[in-house]
Amino acid sequence: MSNFLQLLFNGLGIGAIYALVSLGFVLLIRAASVVNFGQGEFSMLGAYLLVVLFNILHVPYLLSMLISIVVMAGFGLVFAFTTYWPLRFRGGLPVIISTIGASIFLENLVLVLYGPSVVPVDGLFEDDGFQIGEVFLSTQYLAIIVIATLLVLLQYLIFEKTLLGKKMQATSQDKEMASLLGIPVVVMILITFAYSSAMGGLAGMLVAPILFVSVNMAGIIALKAFAANIIGGYGSIPGAILGGLALGVVETMGASYISVPYKDAFAFAMLLLFLMVRPQGLFGEKISEKA
Repeated sequence: MSNFLQLLFNGLGIGAIYALVSLGFVLLIRAASVVNFGQGEFSMLGAYLLVVLFNILHVPYLLSMLISIVVMAGFGLVFAFTTYWPLRFRGGLPVIISTIGASIFLENLVLVLYGPSVVPVDGLFEDDGFQIGEVFLSTQYLAIIVIATLLVLLQYLIFEKTLLGKKMQATSQDKEMASLLGIPVVVMILITFAYSSAMGGLAGMLVAPILFVSVNMAGIIALKAFAANIIGGYGSIPGAILGGLALGVVETMGASYISVPYKDAFAFAMLLLFLMVRPQGLFGEKISEKA
Protein backbone atom coordinates (compact mmCIF):
# COMPACT_ATOMS: atom_id res chain seq x y z
CA MET A 1 0.00 0.00 0.00
CA SER A 2 2.85 2.42 0.80
CA ASN A 3 4.35 1.80 -2.65
CA PHE A 4 0.95 2.45 -4.26
CA LEU A 5 0.50 5.72 -2.34
CA GLN A 6 4.02 6.82 -3.31
CA LEU A 7 3.31 6.15 -6.98
CA LEU A 8 -0.06 7.88 -6.72
CA PHE A 9 1.57 11.00 -5.28
CA ASN A 10 4.28 11.07 -7.95
CA GLY A 11 1.71 10.41 -10.68
CA LEU A 12 -0.46 13.30 -9.52
CA GLY A 13 2.59 15.58 -9.56
CA ILE A 14 3.47 14.69 -13.16
CA GLY A 15 -0.21 14.72 -14.11
CA ALA A 16 -0.53 18.26 -12.76
CA ILE A 17 2.07 19.37 -15.33
CA TYR A 18 0.10 17.72 -18.12
CA ALA A 19 -3.03 19.41 -16.78
CA LEU A 20 -1.37 22.84 -16.83
CA VAL A 21 -0.17 22.46 -20.42
CA SER A 22 -3.55 21.00 -21.40
CA LEU A 23 -5.22 24.07 -19.89
CA GLY A 24 -3.09 26.13 -22.28
CA PHE A 25 -4.64 24.17 -25.15
CA VAL A 26 -8.12 24.70 -23.70
CA LEU A 27 -7.55 28.41 -23.21
CA LEU A 28 -6.73 28.96 -26.88
CA ILE A 29 -9.50 26.62 -28.03
CA ARG A 30 -12.15 28.41 -25.99
CA ALA A 31 -10.94 31.96 -26.57
CA ALA A 32 -9.53 31.91 -30.10
CA SER A 33 -10.68 28.58 -31.64
CA VAL A 34 -7.00 27.68 -32.10
CA VAL A 35 -5.18 24.39 -31.47
CA ASN A 36 -1.60 25.38 -30.71
CA PHE A 37 0.83 22.50 -31.15
CA GLY A 38 3.63 24.79 -30.04
CA GLN A 39 2.36 24.62 -26.47
CA GLY A 40 5.03 22.07 -25.54
CA GLU A 41 7.73 24.41 -26.83
CA PHE A 42 6.44 27.08 -24.44
CA SER A 43 7.28 24.68 -21.60
CA MET A 44 10.71 23.93 -23.07
CA LEU A 45 11.55 27.62 -23.53
CA GLY A 46 10.42 28.43 -19.99
CA ALA A 47 12.70 25.70 -18.63
CA TYR A 48 15.69 26.93 -20.68
CA LEU A 49 15.08 30.51 -19.55
CA LEU A 50 15.28 29.27 -15.97
CA VAL A 51 18.57 27.52 -16.78
CA VAL A 52 20.04 30.67 -18.32
CA LEU A 53 18.93 33.00 -15.52
CA PHE A 54 19.59 30.74 -12.54
CA ASN A 55 22.36 28.37 -13.61
CA ILE A 56 24.38 30.76 -15.78
CA LEU A 57 23.57 34.33 -14.65
CA HIS A 58 22.97 33.31 -11.00
CA VAL A 59 19.79 35.33 -10.63
CA PRO A 60 17.84 34.29 -7.48
CA TYR A 61 15.53 31.35 -8.16
CA LEU A 62 12.15 32.98 -7.59
CA LEU A 63 13.21 36.11 -9.48
CA SER A 64 14.40 33.91 -12.34
CA MET A 65 10.99 32.26 -12.48
CA LEU A 66 9.20 35.61 -12.41
CA ILE A 67 11.38 37.07 -15.19
CA SER A 68 10.90 33.90 -17.25
CA ILE A 69 7.12 34.10 -16.89
CA VAL A 70 7.11 37.74 -18.05
CA VAL A 71 9.41 36.93 -21.00
CA MET A 72 7.20 33.97 -21.96
CA ALA A 73 4.11 36.20 -21.88
CA GLY A 74 5.85 38.55 -24.30
CA PHE A 75 6.91 35.60 -26.43
CA GLY A 76 3.26 34.53 -26.59
CA LEU A 77 2.45 37.85 -28.26
CA VAL A 78 5.23 37.33 -30.81
CA PHE A 79 4.02 33.79 -31.41
CA ALA A 80 0.47 35.07 -32.01
CA PHE A 81 1.58 37.66 -34.55
CA THR A 82 3.79 35.20 -36.46
CA THR A 83 1.73 31.99 -36.47
CA TYR A 84 -1.90 32.97 -35.96
CA TRP A 85 -2.47 36.53 -37.09
CA PRO A 86 -1.47 36.21 -40.78
CA LEU A 87 -3.72 33.12 -41.13
CA ARG A 88 -6.66 34.14 -38.93
CA PHE A 89 -9.13 34.27 -41.82
CA ARG A 90 -8.00 31.05 -43.50
CA GLY A 91 -9.60 28.52 -41.15
CA GLY A 92 -8.24 26.25 -38.44
CA LEU A 93 -6.02 23.88 -40.46
CA PRO A 94 -3.51 26.47 -41.75
CA VAL A 95 -3.09 27.79 -38.20
CA ILE A 96 -2.46 24.26 -36.88
CA ILE A 97 0.17 23.66 -39.57
CA SER A 98 1.71 27.04 -38.76
CA THR A 99 2.04 26.20 -35.06
CA ILE A 100 3.56 22.80 -35.91
CA GLY A 101 6.10 24.52 -38.16
CA ALA A 102 6.89 27.04 -35.43
CA SER A 103 7.39 24.25 -32.89
CA ILE A 104 9.87 22.48 -35.20
CA PHE A 105 11.73 25.75 -35.75
CA LEU A 106 11.94 26.47 -32.00
CA GLU A 107 13.18 22.96 -31.20
CA ASN A 108 15.95 23.21 -33.78
CA LEU A 109 16.86 26.74 -32.69
CA VAL A 110 17.31 25.58 -29.09
CA LEU A 111 19.22 22.53 -30.34
CA VAL A 112 21.68 24.80 -32.17
CA LEU A 113 22.09 27.11 -29.18
CA TYR A 114 22.34 24.55 -26.36
CA GLY A 115 22.96 21.21 -28.04
CA PRO A 116 21.25 17.88 -27.34
CA SER A 117 22.63 17.38 -23.82
CA VAL A 118 20.35 17.22 -20.79
CA VAL A 119 20.72 20.12 -18.35
CA PRO A 120 19.98 19.62 -14.63
CA VAL A 121 18.43 22.44 -12.60
CA ASP A 122 17.75 22.83 -8.90
CA GLY A 123 14.29 22.51 -7.40
CA LEU A 124 12.18 25.30 -5.98
CA PHE A 125 13.14 24.39 -2.40
CA GLU A 126 16.48 23.44 -0.87
CA ASP A 127 14.80 20.71 1.18
CA ASP A 128 14.08 17.64 -0.96
CA GLY A 129 10.98 16.67 1.01
CA PHE A 130 9.75 14.88 4.09
CA GLN A 131 8.51 11.47 5.13
CA ILE A 132 4.97 10.59 6.21
CA GLY A 133 4.97 6.98 7.26
CA GLU A 134 6.58 5.08 4.41
CA VAL A 135 5.63 7.69 1.78
CA PHE A 136 8.19 10.35 0.80
CA LEU A 137 6.57 13.65 -0.20
CA SER A 138 8.87 15.60 -2.52
CA THR A 139 8.67 19.36 -2.06
CA GLN A 140 8.93 19.85 -5.83
CA TYR A 141 5.95 17.57 -6.47
CA LEU A 142 4.02 19.35 -3.71
CA ALA A 143 4.85 22.73 -5.28
CA ILE A 144 3.64 21.50 -8.66
CA ILE A 145 0.35 20.25 -7.23
CA VAL A 146 -0.30 23.41 -5.19
CA ILE A 147 0.60 25.85 -8.01
CA ALA A 148 -1.39 23.83 -10.54
CA THR A 149 -4.41 23.87 -8.23
CA LEU A 150 -4.20 27.64 -7.78
CA LEU A 151 -3.86 28.23 -11.53
CA VAL A 152 -6.81 25.94 -12.24
CA LEU A 153 -8.97 27.90 -9.80
CA LEU A 154 -7.78 31.17 -11.33
CA GLN A 155 -8.58 30.04 -14.85
CA TYR A 156 -12.02 28.78 -13.80
CA LEU A 157 -12.82 32.09 -12.11
CA ILE A 158 -11.63 34.06 -15.14
CA PHE A 159 -13.77 32.11 -17.59
CA GLU A 160 -16.89 31.63 -15.50
CA LYS A 161 -17.05 34.60 -13.13
CA THR A 162 -15.47 37.59 -14.87
CA LEU A 163 -16.47 39.85 -17.73
CA LEU A 164 -13.05 39.30 -19.30
CA GLY A 165 -13.71 35.55 -19.46
CA LYS A 166 -17.12 36.08 -21.04
CA LYS A 167 -15.57 38.35 -23.64
CA MET A 168 -12.90 35.77 -24.43
CA GLN A 169 -15.52 33.05 -24.91
CA ALA A 170 -17.69 35.36 -27.02
CA THR A 171 -14.65 36.06 -29.19
CA SER A 172 -14.17 32.33 -29.71
CA GLN A 173 -17.79 31.68 -30.64
CA ASP A 174 -18.21 34.51 -33.15
CA LYS A 175 -15.46 37.05 -33.67
CA GLU A 176 -17.49 39.26 -36.02
CA MET A 177 -20.47 39.46 -33.68
CA ALA A 178 -18.18 40.03 -30.69
CA SER A 179 -16.58 42.92 -32.55
CA LEU A 180 -19.99 44.42 -33.36
CA LEU A 181 -20.87 44.24 -29.66
CA GLY A 182 -17.83 46.33 -28.82
CA ILE A 183 -15.54 43.55 -27.61
CA PRO A 184 -11.88 44.23 -28.55
CA VAL A 185 -11.33 40.94 -30.36
CA VAL A 186 -7.65 41.57 -31.09
CA VAL A 187 -6.92 42.34 -27.43
CA MET A 188 -8.77 39.22 -26.25
CA ILE A 189 -6.78 36.96 -28.57
CA LEU A 190 -3.46 38.53 -27.63
CA ILE A 191 -4.23 38.19 -23.90
CA THR A 192 -5.05 34.56 -24.51
CA PHE A 193 -1.76 33.83 -26.28
CA ALA A 194 0.27 35.70 -23.65
CA TYR A 195 -1.37 33.88 -20.73
CA SER A 196 -1.16 30.51 -22.44
CA SER A 197 2.55 31.01 -23.17
CA ALA A 198 3.28 32.17 -19.62
CA MET A 199 1.44 29.19 -18.13
CA GLY A 200 3.24 26.77 -20.45
CA GLY A 201 6.58 28.30 -19.48
CA LEU A 202 5.72 27.96 -15.79
CA ALA A 203 4.84 24.29 -16.30
CA GLY A 204 8.25 23.73 -17.91
CA MET A 205 10.04 25.44 -15.02
CA LEU A 206 8.17 23.36 -12.45
CA VAL A 207 8.91 20.04 -14.14
CA ALA A 208 12.53 20.90 -15.04
CA PRO A 209 14.07 19.67 -11.74
CA ILE A 210 12.25 16.33 -12.17
CA LEU A 211 12.67 15.54 -15.87
CA PHE A 212 15.72 17.80 -16.43
CA VAL A 213 15.87 20.29 -19.28
CA SER A 214 16.28 19.10 -22.86
CA VAL A 215 14.99 19.78 -26.33
CA ASN A 216 13.04 16.52 -26.30
CA MET A 217 10.92 17.53 -23.31
CA ALA A 218 8.75 19.76 -25.52
CA GLY A 219 7.25 17.15 -27.82
CA ILE A 220 6.33 14.54 -25.24
CA ILE A 221 4.74 17.09 -22.87
CA ALA A 222 2.68 18.61 -25.68
CA LEU A 223 1.46 15.24 -26.96
CA LYS A 224 0.42 14.05 -23.51
CA ALA A 225 -1.24 17.37 -22.71
CA PHE A 226 -3.23 17.21 -25.93
CA ALA A 227 -4.13 13.60 -25.14
CA ALA A 228 -5.35 14.79 -21.74
CA ASN A 229 -7.50 17.37 -23.51
CA ILE A 230 -9.10 14.69 -25.68
CA ILE A 231 -9.59 12.28 -22.76
CA GLY A 232 -11.20 14.96 -20.60
CA GLY A 233 -13.36 16.38 -23.36
CA TYR A 234 -12.19 18.72 -26.11
CA GLY A 235 -12.13 22.29 -24.78
CA SER A 236 -13.29 21.36 -21.27
CA ILE A 237 -11.48 22.91 -18.29
CA PRO A 238 -12.51 20.17 -15.80
CA GLY A 239 -11.72 17.59 -18.47
CA ALA A 240 -8.22 18.96 -19.03
CA ILE A 241 -7.53 18.77 -15.31
CA LEU A 242 -8.84 15.23 -14.77
CA GLY A 243 -7.38 14.02 -18.06
CA GLY A 244 -3.93 15.31 -17.17
CA LEU A 245 -4.00 13.85 -13.67
CA ALA A 246 -5.26 10.51 -14.96
CA LEU A 247 -2.50 10.32 -17.57
CA GLY A 248 0.15 11.06 -14.99
CA VAL A 249 -1.12 8.38 -12.62
CA VAL A 250 -1.59 5.77 -15.37
CA GLU A 251 1.91 6.18 -16.82
CA THR A 252 3.53 6.20 -13.36
CA MET A 253 1.67 3.09 -12.27
CA GLY A 254 2.35 1.37 -15.59
CA ALA A 255 6.06 2.15 -15.43
CA SER A 256 6.34 0.75 -11.91
CA TYR A 257 4.16 -2.34 -12.17
CA ILE A 258 4.62 -3.32 -15.82
CA SER A 259 7.52 -1.77 -17.74
CA VAL A 260 9.58 1.43 -17.50
CA PRO A 261 10.58 1.57 -21.22
CA TYR A 262 6.89 1.53 -22.20
CA LYS A 263 5.96 4.34 -19.80
CA ASP A 264 4.81 6.67 -22.58
CA ALA A 265 2.88 3.91 -24.32
CA PHE A 266 0.50 3.51 -21.37
CA ALA A 267 -0.67 7.10 -21.66
CA PHE A 268 -1.38 6.81 -25.38
CA ALA A 269 -3.04 3.41 -24.91
CA MET A 270 -5.41 5.20 -22.54
CA LEU A 271 -6.10 7.78 -25.25
CA LEU A 272 -6.87 5.05 -27.82
CA LEU A 273 -9.21 3.36 -25.34
CA PHE A 274 -11.17 6.58 -24.87
CA LEU A 275 -11.32 7.21 -28.62
CA MET A 276 -12.87 3.77 -29.08
CA VAL A 277 -15.22 3.75 -26.09
CA ARG A 278 -16.04 7.40 -25.38
CA PRO A 279 -14.62 9.63 -28.13
CA GLN A 280 -16.26 12.76 -26.71
CA GLY A 281 -14.19 12.42 -23.53
CA LEU A 282 -15.18 12.57 -19.88
CA PHE A 283 -16.91 15.95 -20.00
CA GLY A 284 -17.58 16.21 -23.73
CA GLU A 285 -20.97 16.03 -25.38
CA LYS A 286 -21.99 14.06 -28.43
CA ILE A 287 -22.46 16.27 -31.46
CA SER A 288 -24.52 15.17 -34.42
CA GLU A 289 -24.17 16.67 -37.87
CA LYS A 290 -26.34 16.22 -40.93
CA ALA A 291 -24.61 14.73 -43.91
